[in-house]
Amino acid sequence: MGYWGYLVVGRAERPLAELEALSGATGMTLRLSAPEGWQVWEYPGGDGDVGNMNDLAGQTGAPALFGYVMDSDCVVVEAAAPESGAWTTCLARTAMAGYLGAEKEGLTLEDYFLEPRDAAERAVAWAAEAGRVASAGELAEVLSADPGADPDAGPDAALGGETVAEDLFFRFLARLGVVPR
Repeated sequence: MGYWGYLVVGRAERPLAELEALSGATGMTLRLSAPEGWQVWEYPGGDGDVGNMNDLAGQTGAPALFGYVMDSDCVVVEAAAPESGAWTTCLARTAMAGYLGAEKEGLTLEDYFLEPRDAAERAVAWAAEAGRVASAGELAEVLSADPGADPDAGPDAALGGETVAEDLFFRFLARLGVVPR
C-alpha cells in the first residue's frame, strides 16, 4: 500500500502550518525547506480539510500548490497564485484515469484536468510569479510521465531506481524552481 495524503507547497517567512489558511490541517509535518522561504509540508491521509490553496496564496502573497497523492500511484495537482489564478492538473495520468474510471462515464481525463502542454504553460506563469524561470518543455515531460524506472529520480526515489508518484511531484517542484534539482 502506498502513500495517501497531501503535500502542501508555499513560501512564507513563518511555518505554513501556522497560517490561518491551513488551520484545519492539524498535524502537518515539514517535509522540506528550500531557499527563499519555500516549504513543503505533509498532511497524511485524505480525511479532513487541508485548507484552500487560493487562501494560502492570498495570505502569503506568493504562489501555492497542493498535491494530493493517491496510493503513491498518481497526484492531483492544484495550484494558485495571487495574479495568475488557479489551475488543476495531475501527475501519472495513466493511473489517474484508472482511479477516475472516466471512460465508463463517457468522460476523458481532460474533462477533469488540464492536458500536460496546457498545464505546463500555466505552470510557467506560476513559476514566473514566484520569481522563477521554468521551461514549459521540461514541465510537460514531467506532466506526461508515469512512475517507473528512472535513473534521474533523485534522493526521494524508491529503492531500485523505481519512482512513485511522489517522486514525480518533487521532480515537478524542481522543474518549477521551488526545490533544488
